[in-house]
Amino acid sequence: MLRARDAMDRAYAQPLDVPTLARIAHVSETHFTRTFRATFGETPHRYLQRRRVERAMFLLRETDRSVTDICFTVGFGSPGTFSRTFRDIVGRSPRTYRREAASAVVPTCFAMAWLRPST
Repeated sequence: MLRARDAMDRAYAQPLDVPTLARIAHVSETHFTRTFRATFGETPHRYLQRRRVERAMFLLRETDRSVTDICFTVGFGSPGTFSRTFRDIVGRSPRTYRREAASAVVPTCFAMAWLRPST
């Protein structure tokens, strides 16, 4: 499970599916999904989405790139899916998040802990 999670952390922007991740973990697809959820508390798909959103949060705070560009950079296939997933995980739209993050001047270590999305 750790191998598969590490692969998701390294290649979050790549298209990763359950069969590929199960092969990395050397188990069947069904066993992988069940065990991953029991081990980490969320499905592999949701974990990958959360990792992508965390990276998008950083890019929204630290760069002036467009939301659409960030969407594709972190591995989402469409801006609509990105915005919907971002709102589900963070609680506000990417544009609202960028606007609020720009107005808060806080040391990075506090911002990272405070702004980390929850499941």
